[in-house]
Amino acid sequence: MTAKPTLSFWQIWNMCFGFLGIQFGFALQNANVSRIFQTLGADLADIPALWIAAPLTGLIVQPIVGYFSDRTWTRLGRRRPYFLYGALITTAALLFMPNSPSLWIAAGLLWIMDASINVSMEPFRAFVGDQLPPAQRSSGYAMQSFFIGVGAVVASLLPWALAKLGVANTAEPGMIPDTVRYAFYAGGAVLLAAVGWTVFSTREYPPEQLAAFDDAKPVQMRPLDSGKAQRSGLLWLLIGCAAAAAIYLLALDKQLYLLAAGLAFYGLLLLSLCRNTEPSMLRTIMSDLHDMPEAMRQLAVVQFFSWFALFAMWIYTTSAVTQVHFGSSDTASVAYNDGANWVGVLFAAYNGFAALAALVIPFMVRAIGLRLSHLVNVWLGGAALLSFSLIRDPDWLLLAMVGVGFAWASILSLPYALLSNSLPAKKMGIYMGIFNFFIVIPQLLAASVLGFLLKLFFAGQPIYALVIGGVSLLVAGLCVLRVREPGLQASFTPVPAEH
Repeated sequence: MTAKPTLSFWQIWNMCFGFLGIQFGFALQNANVSRIFQTLGADLADIPALWIAAPLTGLIVQPIVGYFSDRTWTRLGRRRPYFLYGALITTAALLFMPNSPSLWIAAGLLWIMDASINVSMEPFRAFVGDQLPPAQRSSGYAMQSFFIGVGAVVASLLPWALAKLGVANTAEPGMIPDTVRYAFYAGGAVLLAAVGWTVFSTREYPPEQLAAFDDAKPVQMRPLDSGKAQRSGLLWLLIGCAAAAAIYLLALDKQLYLLAAGLAFYGLLLLSLCRNTEPSMLRTIMSDLHDMPEAMRQLAVVQFFSWFALFAMWIYTTSAVTQVHFGSSDTASVAYNDGANWVGVLFAAYNGFAALAALVIPFMVRAIGLRLSHLVNVWLGGAALLSFSLIRDPDWLLLAMVGVGFAWASILSLPYALLSNSLPAKKMGIYMGIFNFFIVIPQLLAASVLGFLLKLFFAGQPIYALVIGGVSLLVAGLCVLRVREPGLQASFTPVPAEH
């Protein structure tokens, strides 16, 4: 079997550069969408449900895009058409979002924006597996983490920086401030330019050549046990229906219906898999989910607790910091908008620290291994989120962002390093999409239960969502000890310079 050629530093740079633009749009979304929703009249308790677009579109879009990109070959290649078309739609959504005339239009644009970001982002993960030999894959993911950090720093800082330059940071009630609008316009331009650079500066291996390079262990396909799948499908369907009935009868938080619907829908998918034996996209995705590599199963729990915490941070930091550290929940007030801008600075800071952490983590891995490195990093993030409830000076929150940055850099790279060598090249796209299930399912759960938990136990105080997130990261660190560590330290070897 032919060995895949080693790529130079600048070749890896070019193939990952588009992630800078994708993260630019993603960071603007994370730091400002809660602010936009509140400005347009959203109640704090409804924000998690409005945010449901982000994980739900990822859950649907990423495996579909992975399935089709594994089977695509055009003049632009295999993955690059998805980079380009996703970037075009995301750019349009970024331009329209800050001009939303109503809350529901903004919520709809979030669906469009997140779906199109996912169309571009999922193939980027598979692109590294396609293009790089195993010894360089973690260097590729580290390079992506670097661009994620750089893009997010600049994007998150934009409203704050524009305010410093004299751009209006407040507006009439129900209107989005100019600082946010101009930041989104700049984000659209940067995203399209960065993704365009990768599309037109890289090349891809044709399918037959890529198949010749396939040195990953083949997945051992097992016959689907239709009887077991049918029993499981009926069980999940009944649990979902029973949960919905309990929510209705006990008058529980309406956002919990999302959790019940998810359980029932999974049961229906399993039942449909048993009844329809013809080859199809759905059957392929569900069968590959059933036959996923053991490493993916072990990492699923780690990803669950990690991304539950991240989603809690993204949707509640603005309301927590403006309320606790700036003393205002009035979206038209100077204090609220100053606090919202400061959240952008904090998000920029953790992404900046993540870019630096991406340079440090390879040395940690060589010293203590992949698992312990990930444990240390996510525990730093957990301690950082817990500290939000103790710190009162907003300037000192920058120190907490060091821990969040290390956790973020680690979450974006080390699970993929633990996973990538167990995936076959011909299914790289679909398995990266399936792996995304364990990223978006905890976000769906967070959107379903966080508002309910805050109301029930914490009098609706958003600061405690960050406390819950901190505990979740501590649990993720413990769970990583269950993951079997392959001999992948070699995959953190330096990228060779181009001659």
